[in-house]
Amino acid sequence: MYLTPEIKQEIFAKHGKSTTDTGSAEGQIALFSFRINHLTSHLKINKKDYSTERALVILVGKRRRLLNYLKNTEINRYRAIIKELGIRK
Repeated sequence: MYLTPEIKQEIFAKHGKSTTDTGSAEGQIALFSFRINHLTSHLKINKKDYSTERALVILVGKRRRLLNYLKNTEINRYRAIIKELGIRK
């Protein structure tokens, strides 16, 4: 399995406030980015996997909504997470 609890804790420790802080926007955006990268690599191999493609589009939309929320509320946190993850709009 590609997303073990240890990997999740590592992501939240790096991007969130602590390993148990799963609700922060930065932690969720980092987790979505990890999942998006995994699904993108899967789709490069399996081009006709349409259910995975749909899941990828849904995840990108969720991440975009969280990024828009951060941009509207706290622009400094938004800029920091964009720079840290290398996300482009």
